[in-house]
Amino acid sequence: MAITGNGSLTISLSVFVISAAFLLKVEGQNLGTDNVSVIEGEMATISCRVKNNDDSVIQLLNPNRQTIYFRDVRPLKDSRFQLVNFSDNELRVSLSNVSLSDEGRYVCQLYTDPPQEAYADITVLVPPGSPIMDSQEDVVSEGNETELTCTAMGSKPAASIRWMKGEQELTGKMTVDETYDGMFTVTSRLRLTVSKEDDGAPVSCIIDHPAVKDLQAQRYLEVLYQPEVKIVQAFPEGLTREGENLELTCIVNGKPQPHQISWLRVDDDVPSHTVITGSDLFIENLNKSYNGTYRCVASNAVGEAYDDYILFVYDAPTTIPTPTTLNLDNTQDSRAGEGAPQKIDHAVIGGVVAVVMFAILCALIVLGRYFARHKGTYFTHEAKGADDAADADTAIINAEGGHNNTEEKKEYYI
Repeated sequence: MAITGNGSLTISLSVFVISAAFLLKVEGQNLGTDNVSVIEGEMATISCRVKNNDDSVIQLLNPNRQTIYFRDVRPLKDSRFQLVNFSDNELRVSLSNVSLSDEGRYVCQLYTDPPQEAYADITVLVPPGSPIMDSQEDVVSEGNETELTCTAMGSKPAASIRWMKGEQELTGKMTVDETYDGMFTVTSRLRLTVSKEDDGAPVSCIIDHPAVKDLQAQRYLEVLYQPEVKIVQAFPEGLTREGENLELTCIVNGKPQPHQISWLRVDDDVPSHTVITGSDLFIENLNKSYNGTYRCVASNAVGEAYDDYILFVYDAPTTIPTPTTLNLDNTQDSRAGEGAPQKIDHAVIGGVVAVVMFAILCALIVLGRYFARHKGTYFTHEAKGADDAADADTAIINAEGGHNNTEEKKEYYI
Protein backbone atom coordinates (compact mmCIF):
# COMPACT_ATOMS: atom_id res chain seq x y z
CA MET A 1 0.00 0.00 0.00
CA ALA A 2 1.46 3.39 -0.95
CA ILE A 3 1.87 6.08 1.67
CA THR A 4 0.79 9.49 0.51
CA GLY A 5 0.05 12.68 2.19
CA ASN A 6 -3.35 11.49 2.90
CA GLY A 7 -2.20 7.96 3.82
CA SER A 8 -4.13 7.77 7.06
CA LEU A 9 -7.36 8.35 5.21
CA THR A 10 -6.56 5.61 2.68
CA ILE A 11 -5.89 3.04 5.44
CA SER A 12 -9.11 3.93 7.22
CA LEU A 13 -11.17 3.45 4.08
CA SER A 14 -9.52 0.07 3.41
CA VAL A 15 -10.30 -1.17 6.93
CA PHE A 16 -13.95 -0.04 6.59
CA VAL A 17 -14.39 -1.89 3.32
CA ILE A 18 -12.89 -5.11 4.75
CA SER A 19 -15.09 -4.87 7.88
CA ALA A 20 -18.28 -4.28 5.89
CA ALA A 21 -17.58 -7.27 3.66
CA PHE A 22 -16.97 -9.48 6.72
CA LEU A 23 -20.23 -8.38 8.33
CA LEU A 24 -22.18 -9.13 5.16
CA LYS A 25 -20.62 -12.60 5.07
CA VAL A 26 -21.56 -13.32 8.73
CA GLU A 27 -25.14 -12.06 8.35
CA GLY A 28 -25.61 -14.29 5.33
CA GLN A 29 -24.98 -17.46 7.37
CA ASN A 30 -28.20 -17.18 9.47
CA LEU A 31 -27.95 -19.41 12.57
CA GLY A 32 -31.32 -20.55 14.01
CA THR A 33 -33.06 -22.93 16.46
CA ASP A 34 -36.44 -23.48 18.18
CA ASN A 35 -37.80 -23.56 21.71
CA VAL A 36 -38.78 -26.99 23.02
CA SER A 37 -41.53 -28.08 25.44
CA VAL A 38 -41.24 -31.62 26.76
CA ILE A 39 -43.09 -33.69 29.34
CA GLU A 40 -41.01 -34.81 32.30
CA GLY A 41 -39.45 -38.20 31.64
CA GLU A 42 -39.75 -37.97 27.85
CA MET A 43 -37.23 -36.95 25.16
CA ALA A 44 -36.33 -33.47 23.92
CA THR A 45 -34.57 -32.68 20.64
CA ILE A 46 -32.51 -29.52 19.99
CA SER A 47 -31.66 -28.54 16.41
CA CYS A 48 -29.00 -25.92 15.54
CA ARG A 49 -29.42 -24.94 11.86
CA VAL A 50 -27.13 -22.88 9.67
CA LYS A 51 -28.01 -21.36 6.32
CA ASN A 52 -25.17 -20.74 3.84
CA ASN A 53 -22.47 -22.20 6.12
CA ASP A 54 -18.87 -21.50 5.07
CA ASP A 55 -17.41 -24.46 6.99
CA SER A 56 -17.66 -22.64 10.32
CA VAL A 57 -17.78 -24.89 13.39
CA ILE A 58 -21.15 -25.49 15.16
CA GLN A 59 -21.39 -26.37 18.83
CA LEU A 60 -24.14 -26.77 21.45
CA LEU A 61 -23.85 -25.45 25.03
CA ASN A 62 -26.00 -26.22 28.09
CA PRO A 63 -27.56 -23.51 30.36
CA ASN A 64 -24.28 -23.45 32.31
CA ARG A 65 -22.47 -22.80 29.00
CA GLN A 66 -20.73 -26.15 29.09
CA THR A 67 -20.10 -27.67 25.68
CA ILE A 68 -22.43 -30.57 25.00
CA TYR A 69 -21.30 -31.19 21.38
CA PHE A 70 -18.45 -29.63 19.43
CA ARG A 71 -19.19 -30.59 15.85
CA ASP A 72 -19.88 -34.34 16.25
CA VAL A 73 -17.83 -34.80 19.44
CA ARG A 74 -19.43 -34.84 22.90
CA PRO A 75 -17.12 -33.44 25.58
CA LEU A 76 -19.87 -33.53 28.25
CA LYS A 77 -20.03 -36.84 30.13
CA ASP A 78 -23.81 -37.14 30.12
CA SER A 79 -24.93 -40.12 28.09
CA ARG A 80 -28.51 -38.86 27.93
CA PHE A 81 -27.33 -36.51 25.16
CA GLN A 82 -27.06 -38.30 21.85
CA LEU A 83 -26.11 -37.06 18.38
CA VAL A 84 -29.01 -37.36 15.97
CA ASN A 85 -27.56 -35.55 12.94
CA PHE A 86 -24.42 -33.63 12.07
CA SER A 87 -23.71 -31.83 8.78
CA ASP A 88 -22.44 -28.48 7.55
CA ASN A 89 -25.97 -27.09 7.98
CA GLU A 90 -27.25 -28.77 11.13
CA LEU A 91 -26.30 -30.10 14.53
CA ARG A 92 -29.21 -32.07 16.06
CA VAL A 93 -28.96 -33.54 19.58
CA SER A 94 -31.51 -35.50 21.66
CA LEU A 95 -31.89 -35.48 25.43
CA SER A 96 -33.68 -38.48 26.95
CA ASN A 97 -35.45 -38.85 30.32
CA VAL A 98 -35.82 -35.11 30.78
CA SER A 99 -36.10 -33.85 34.34
CA LEU A 100 -36.83 -30.47 35.86
CA SER A 101 -33.08 -29.86 36.32
CA ASP A 102 -32.66 -29.94 32.53
CA GLU A 103 -34.92 -26.91 32.07
CA GLY A 104 -33.22 -23.70 30.88
CA ARG A 105 -31.68 -21.90 27.89
CA TYR A 106 -29.44 -23.91 25.56
CA VAL A 107 -27.06 -22.13 23.17
CA CYS A 108 -26.36 -22.93 19.53
CA GLN A 109 -23.00 -21.31 18.67
CA LEU A 110 -21.41 -20.78 15.26
CA TYR A 111 -17.63 -20.14 15.28
CA THR A 112 -17.35 -17.01 13.22
CA ASP A 113 -15.65 -13.76 14.08
CA PRO A 114 -17.44 -12.63 16.14
CA PRO A 115 -19.30 -15.89 17.04
CA GLN A 116 -23.03 -16.15 16.36
CA GLU A 117 -25.45 -17.51 18.94
CA ALA A 118 -29.07 -18.71 18.88
CA TYR A 119 -31.07 -19.76 21.95
CA ALA A 120 -33.37 -22.73 22.53
CA ASP A 121 -35.41 -22.65 25.76
CA ILE A 122 -36.38 -26.06 27.08
CA THR A 123 -39.57 -26.04 29.15
CA VAL A 124 -40.30 -29.15 31.18
CA LEU A 125 -44.00 -29.94 31.64
CA VAL A 126 -45.16 -31.86 34.70
CA PRO A 127 -48.70 -33.28 34.46
CA PRO A 128 -50.92 -33.13 37.55
CA GLY A 129 -51.88 -36.24 39.44
CA SER A 130 -55.38 -37.69 39.25
CA PRO A 131 -57.90 -35.07 40.36
CA ILE A 132 -59.48 -35.44 43.77
CA MET A 133 -63.20 -34.66 43.86
CA ASP A 134 -65.18 -34.21 47.05
CA SER A 135 -68.60 -32.93 48.08
CA GLN A 136 -69.91 -31.09 51.07
CA GLU A 137 -72.58 -33.77 51.59
CA ASP A 138 -73.34 -37.07 49.92
CA VAL A 139 -77.13 -36.58 49.82
CA VAL A 140 -78.92 -33.25 49.41
CA SER A 141 -82.63 -32.34 49.43
CA GLU A 142 -84.18 -30.54 46.47
CA GLY A 143 -83.98 -26.77 46.66
CA ASN A 144 -80.86 -26.83 48.85
CA GLU A 145 -77.33 -25.78 47.89
CA THR A 146 -74.32 -28.06 47.93
CA GLU A 147 -70.60 -27.50 47.27
CA LEU A 148 -68.27 -29.68 45.23
CA THR A 149 -64.47 -29.35 45.20
CA CYS A 150 -61.90 -30.60 42.70
CA THR A 151 -58.12 -30.52 43.29
CA ALA A 152 -55.27 -31.08 40.81
CA MET A 153 -51.89 -31.36 42.55
CA GLY A 154 -48.21 -31.24 41.53
CA SER A 155 -48.36 -29.78 38.03
CA LYS A 156 -46.16 -27.42 36.05
CA PRO A 157 -47.43 -25.09 34.81
CA ALA A 158 -50.63 -24.68 36.82
CA ALA A 159 -53.61 -26.62 35.46
CA SER A 160 -57.05 -25.19 34.84
CA ILE A 161 -60.31 -26.84 35.91
CA ARG A 162 -63.69 -26.88 34.16
CA TRP A 163 -67.02 -28.20 35.47
CA MET A 164 -69.75 -30.08 33.56
CA LYS A 165 -73.19 -31.24 34.73
CA GLY A 166 -74.31 -33.59 32.00
CA GLU A 167 -73.92 -31.52 28.83
CA GLN A 168 -74.10 -28.19 30.69
CA GLU A 169 -70.88 -26.32 31.51
CA LEU A 170 -70.73 -24.69 34.94
CA THR A 171 -68.36 -22.15 36.45
CA GLY A 172 -66.44 -22.73 39.66
CA LYS A 173 -64.12 -20.55 41.73
CA MET A 174 -60.45 -21.51 41.26
CA THR A 175 -57.42 -20.94 43.51
CA VAL A 176 -53.74 -21.66 42.62
CA ASP A 177 -50.97 -22.39 45.13
CA GLU A 178 -47.26 -22.74 44.25
CA THR A 179 -45.17 -25.18 46.29
CA TYR A 180 -41.53 -24.85 47.29
CA ASP A 181 -40.30 -26.99 44.38
CA GLY A 182 -41.98 -24.88 41.73
CA MET A 183 -45.01 -27.14 41.39
CA PHE A 184 -48.61 -25.91 41.46
CA THR A 185 -51.75 -27.11 43.23
CA VAL A 186 -55.08 -25.94 41.80
CA THR A 187 -58.43 -26.17 43.60
CA SER A 188 -61.85 -25.31 42.14
CA ARG A 189 -65.07 -24.99 44.15
CA LEU A 190 -68.54 -25.30 42.62
CA ARG A 191 -71.70 -24.25 44.46
CA LEU A 192 -74.87 -25.76 43.06
CA THR A 193 -78.58 -25.51 43.93
CA VAL A 194 -80.19 -28.84 43.12
CA SER A 195 -83.66 -29.89 41.99
CA LYS A 196 -85.31 -33.30 41.67
CA GLU A 197 -84.27 -33.37 37.99
CA ASP A 198 -80.63 -33.39 39.17
CA ASP A 199 -81.02 -36.74 40.92
CA GLY A 200 -78.58 -39.14 39.25
CA ALA A 201 -77.03 -36.39 37.08
CA PRO A 202 -73.25 -36.78 36.49
CA VAL A 203 -71.03 -33.89 37.57
CA SER A 204 -67.46 -33.88 36.21
CA CYS A 205 -64.39 -31.76 36.89
CA ILE A 206 -62.13 -31.71 33.81
CA ILE A 207 -58.42 -30.91 34.02
CA ASP A 208 -56.84 -28.87 31.20
CA HIS A 209 -53.04 -29.08 31.02
CA PRO A 210 -50.59 -29.17 28.08
CA ALA A 211 -48.98 -32.35 29.40
CA VAL A 212 -52.13 -34.45 29.66
CA LYS A 213 -55.49 -35.09 27.97
CA ASP A 214 -58.81 -36.53 29.13
CA LEU A 215 -58.04 -36.19 32.80
CA GLN A 216 -61.20 -35.86 34.88
CA ALA A 217 -63.11 -36.99 37.94
CA GLN A 218 -66.85 -37.63 38.14
CA ARG A 219 -69.57 -38.31 40.66
CA TYR A 220 -73.36 -38.56 40.53
CA LEU A 221 -75.70 -36.28 42.46
CA GLU A 222 -78.13 -37.88 44.88
CA VAL A 223 -81.13 -35.64 45.45
CA LEU A 224 -84.05 -36.27 47.82
CA TYR A 225 -87.42 -34.87 46.72
CA GLN A 226 -91.01 -34.90 47.94
CA PRO A 227 -93.60 -37.24 46.39
CA GLU A 228 -95.18 -36.79 42.99
CA VAL A 229 -98.84 -37.94 43.06
CA LYS A 230 -101.22 -38.76 40.19
CA ILE A 231 -104.70 -40.37 40.36
CA VAL A 232 -105.69 -42.67 37.50
CA GLN A 233 -109.26 -43.94 36.86
CA ALA A 234 -108.79 -47.67 36.36
CA PHE A 235 -112.53 -48.43 35.91
CA PRO A 236 -114.78 -47.56 34.17
CA GLU A 237 -112.99 -46.39 31.04
CA GLY A 238 -115.63 -43.80 30.14
CA LEU A 239 -118.26 -41.85 32.07
CA THR A 240 -119.13 -42.83 35.62
CA ARG A 241 -122.85 -43.72 35.75
CA GLU A 242 -125.30 -44.68 38.45
CA GLY A 243 -125.17 -48.34 39.37
CA GLU A 244 -121.64 -48.86 38.08
CA ASN A 245 -118.45 -49.43 40.09
CA LEU A 246 -115.51 -47.02 40.41
CA GLU A 247 -111.85 -47.96 40.86
CA LEU A 248 -109.12 -45.34 41.33
CA THR A 249 -105.36 -45.94 41.55
CA CYS A 250 -102.91 -43.48 43.13
CA ILE A 251 -99.51 -43.52 41.38
CA VAL A 252 -96.78 -42.16 43.68
CA ASN A 253 -93.08 -41.46 43.10
CA GLY A 254 -90.51 -39.83 45.38
CA LYS A 255 -87.09 -40.16 46.99
CA PRO A 256 -87.12 -41.74 49.44
CA GLN A 257 -90.14 -43.77 48.34
CA PRO A 258 -93.26 -42.43 50.12
CA HIS A 259 -93.99 -44.49 53.23
CA GLN A 260 -97.57 -43.34 53.76
CA ILE A 261 -100.47 -43.09 51.24
CA SER A 262 -104.00 -42.12 52.32
CA TRP A 263 -107.38 -41.35 50.71
CA LEU A 264 -109.97 -38.80 51.80
CA ARG A 265 -113.02 -37.00 50.48
CA VAL A 266 -112.73 -33.23 50.58
CA ASP A 267 -115.44 -31.58 52.74
CA ASP A 268 -117.20 -34.89 53.42
CA ASP A 269 -116.70 -38.50 54.47
CA VAL A 270 -115.99 -41.24 51.97
CA PRO A 271 -119.00 -43.55 51.34
CA SER A 272 -119.38 -46.16 54.07
CA HIS A 273 -118.86 -49.15 51.77
CA THR A 274 -115.71 -47.74 50.11
CA VAL A 275 -112.82 -50.21 50.03
CA ILE A 276 -109.32 -48.68 50.31
CA THR A 277 -106.32 -50.95 49.78
CA GLY A 278 -103.01 -49.10 49.87
CA SER A 279 -102.96 -46.90 46.78
CA ASP A 280 -106.31 -48.21 45.40
CA LEU A 281 -109.84 -46.96 46.12
CA PHE A 282 -112.96 -48.94 45.14
CA ILE A 283 -116.63 -47.85 45.29
CA GLU A 284 -119.43 -50.11 44.03
CA ASN A 285 -122.96 -49.24 42.92
CA LEU A 286 -122.40 -45.52 42.37
CA ASN A 287 -125.12 -42.96 42.93
CA LYS A 288 -125.21 -39.18 42.75
CA SER A 289 -124.78 -38.74 46.48
CA TYR A 290 -121.16 -39.85 46.00
CA ASN A 291 -120.32 -36.81 43.87
CA GLY A 292 -117.37 -34.83 45.22
CA THR A 293 -113.59 -34.45 45.30
CA TYR A 294 -111.52 -37.46 46.32
CA ARG A 295 -107.90 -36.82 47.32
CA CYS A 296 -104.82 -39.09 47.49
CA VAL A 297 -102.14 -37.85 49.90
CA ALA A 298 -98.54 -39.19 50.03
CA SER A 299 -95.63 -38.19 52.24
CA ASN A 300 -91.95 -39.00 52.82
CA ALA A 301 -89.07 -37.54 54.79
CA VAL A 302 -88.84 -34.52 52.49
CA GLY A 303 -92.47 -33.42 52.35
CA GLU A 304 -96.09 -34.13 51.43
CA ALA A 305 -98.05 -33.90 48.16
CA TYR A 306 -101.52 -34.82 46.87
CA ASP A 307 -103.69 -35.12 43.77
CA ASP A 308 -107.47 -34.64 43.45
CA TYR A 309 -110.13 -36.56 41.48
CA ILE A 310 -113.55 -34.98 40.94
CA LEU A 311 -116.34 -37.59 40.79
CA PHE A 312 -119.54 -36.75 38.88
CA VAL A 313 -122.05 -39.56 38.56
CA TYR A 314 -124.19 -39.47 35.39
CA ASP A 315 -127.63 -40.99 34.91
CA ALA A 316 -127.78 -44.69 34.06
CA PRO A 317 -128.14 -45.35 30.31
CA THR A 318 -131.74 -45.77 29.04
CA THR A 319 -133.13 -47.92 26.15
CA ILE A 320 -135.18 -46.13 23.43
CA PRO A 321 -137.94 -48.27 21.68
CA THR A 322 -137.09 -49.03 18.07
CA PRO A 323 -139.43 -49.29 15.00
CA THR A 324 -140.78 -52.79 14.08
CA THR A 325 -138.64 -53.50 11.06
CA LEU A 326 -136.31 -56.19 9.79
CA ASN A 327 -133.82 -53.59 8.62
CA LEU A 328 -131.15 -53.78 11.34
CA ASP A 329 -129.46 -50.66 10.02
CA ASN A 330 -132.38 -48.63 11.36
CA THR A 331 -131.74 -49.95 14.84
CA GLN A 332 -128.47 -48.07 15.17
CA ASP A 333 -128.55 -45.54 17.97
CA SER A 334 -126.98 -42.27 16.85
CA ARG A 335 -127.11 -40.62 20.21
CA ALA A 336 -123.64 -39.71 21.49
CA GLY A 337 -122.61 -41.33 24.71
CA GLU A 338 -124.82 -44.45 24.57
CA GLY A 339 -122.20 -46.74 22.98
CA ALA A 340 -122.18 -50.43 22.00
CA PRO A 341 -124.45 -51.83 24.78
CA GLN A 342 -127.48 -49.81 23.48
CA LYS A 343 -126.96 -51.18 19.92
CA ILE A 344 -127.00 -54.74 21.22
CA ASP A 345 -130.41 -54.14 22.98
CA HIS A 346 -131.97 -52.89 19.73
CA ALA A 347 -130.72 -55.95 17.85
CA VAL A 348 -132.32 -58.27 20.41
CA ILE A 349 -135.62 -56.41 20.25
CA GLY A 350 -135.62 -56.53 16.45
CA GLY A 351 -135.01 -60.28 16.51
CA VAL A 352 -137.86 -60.90 18.95
CA VAL A 353 -140.28 -58.81 16.87
CA ALA A 354 -139.30 -60.71 13.72
CA VAL A 355 -139.92 -64.08 15.41
CA VAL A 356 -143.33 -62.97 16.71
CA MET A 357 -144.39 -61.69 13.29
CA PHE A 358 -143.29 -64.93 11.66
CA ALA A 359 -145.26 -66.99 14.21
CA ILE A 360 -148.39 -64.92 13.63
CA LEU A 361 -148.06 -65.30 9.88
CA CYS A 362 -147.68 -69.09 10.15
CA ALA A 363 -150.77 -69.31 12.39
CA LEU A 364 -152.86 -67.33 9.90
CA ILE A 365 -151.82 -69.62 7.04
CA VAL A 366 -152.74 -72.80 8.98
CA LEU A 367 -156.15 -71.44 10.03
CA GLY A 368 -156.88 -70.32 6.48
CA ARG A 369 -156.18 -73.75 5.06
CA TYR A 370 -158.30 -75.42 7.71
CA PHE A 371 -161.38 -73.30 7.07
CA ALA A 372 -160.97 -73.67 3.31
CA ARG A 373 -161.24 -77.50 3.54
CA HIS A 374 -164.45 -77.48 5.63
CA LYS A 375 -166.32 -74.68 3.89
CA GLY A 376 -170.14 -75.26 2.89
CA THR A 377 -171.39 -78.54 4.51
CA TYR A 378 -172.25 -80.16 7.77
CA PHE A 379 -174.23 -83.33 8.69
CA THR A 380 -177.80 -83.49 10.15
CA HIS A 381 -179.04 -86.08 12.54
CA GLU A 382 -180.55 -88.09 9.65
CA ALA A 383 -177.15 -88.66 8.21
CA LYS A 384 -175.89 -90.94 10.90
CA GLY A 385 -173.32 -93.39 9.64
CA ALA A 386 -171.56 -90.81 7.60
CA ASP A 387 -168.36 -91.88 9.21
CA ASP A 388 -168.49 -95.13 7.19
CA ALA A 389 -169.50 -93.53 3.87
CA ALA A 390 -167.24 -92.25 1.17
CA ASP A 391 -169.27 -89.07 0.66
CA ALA A 392 -172.39 -87.31 1.98
CA ASP A 393 -174.88 -88.88 -0.54
CA THR A 394 -173.81 -92.44 0.28
CA ALA A 395 -174.00 -91.66 3.97
CA ILE A 396 -177.68 -90.67 3.65
CA ILE A 397 -178.61 -93.74 1.59
CA ASN A 398 -176.78 -96.13 3.95
CA ALA A 399 -177.82 -94.40 7.13
CA GLU A 400 -179.42 -96.46 9.89
CA GLY A 401 -183.21 -96.56 9.39
CA GLY A 402 -182.88 -94.81 6.05
CA HIS A 403 -184.97 -95.51 2.83
CA ASN A 404 -183.64 -96.28 -0.63
CA ASN A 405 -186.00 -93.96 -2.40
CA THR A 406 -185.73 -91.28 0.20
CA GLU A 407 -185.16 -87.92 -1.41
CA GLU A 408 -181.68 -86.54 -0.77
CA LYS A 409 -181.66 -83.78 1.72
CA LYS A 410 -178.93 -81.17 1.86
CA GLU A 411 -178.49 -78.13 3.92
CA TYR A 412 -175.91 -75.52 3.27
CA TYR A 413 -174.05 -73.54 5.76
CA ILE A 414 -173.25 -70.12 4.61
